[in-house]
Amino acid sequence: MTRSCWPEIKTIHRAHPDYGSPRVTVELARRGRPVNHKRVESMMAAAGIVARRHRRRRGLTKRDETAAPLPDLVGRLFDPGRMDHTWVGNVTFVPTDEGWLYLATVLDLGSRRLIGYAMSDVADTDHVINAVAMAVAARGRATMGGDTIFHSDRGSTYASGRYRQACIDLGLRQSAGRTGSCLDNAGAESFFATLIQELGRRHFATRADAGYRPPVEYEQQLTVNQRHVGSRQAA
Repeated sequence: MTRSCWPEIKTIHRAHPDYGSPRVTVELARRGRPVNHKRVESMMAAAGIVARRHRRRRGLTKRDETAAPLPDLVGRLFDPGRMDHTWVGNVTFVPTDEGWLYLATVLDLGSRRLIGYAMSDVADTDHVINAVAMAVAARGRATMGGDTIFHSDRGSTYASGRYRQACIDLGLRQSAGRTGSCLDNAGAESFFATLIQELGRRHFATRADAGYRPPVEYEQQLTVNQRHVGSRQAA
């Protein structure tokens, strides 16, 4: 890598202090500066540049010990190779001055696209049902083919009788990882890690402020902004 890429690394780090060397490498490529990731890692380490680490959030998963067990149909195989084979879901929260805004999401592992979501001031069964219902409406039952897996943790909302019945009614095969093992639902956890890092730079006075822009629109706007910056740098 030529020395001329060093200013780009510093610029990227200032704009995205959460980025480690892998994501800095991807961003360099987007800006027309393809480079070996080990070289980026070496330069960042030499300059003492490290990704900002966020304090671990309190988990929302509360297992219902009385619920019937759910099978793990995924087994940490998070690259199904096609859309609508495996969806993953999870719930997180966004802090506001009014209290937490809960966000339930459904991600298609085949395309890595957010296809369903729901926001609420309470994390309950209706909340997660609304998210998966949006995903099914977005894809269409005919397109899904009747064998789509929905994978989550074993939280009480996902293990509830109402949610299980909703999955059956929506034509989904329900799957769950082990309680307390983020690796069993790594696809959903990875998406949340990125989203929360981006949202963590902002302060929300109200839940309405935090939920004004849907996650899919927010994701699309981030992509547009990154492309704009890349085009400007290339010029």
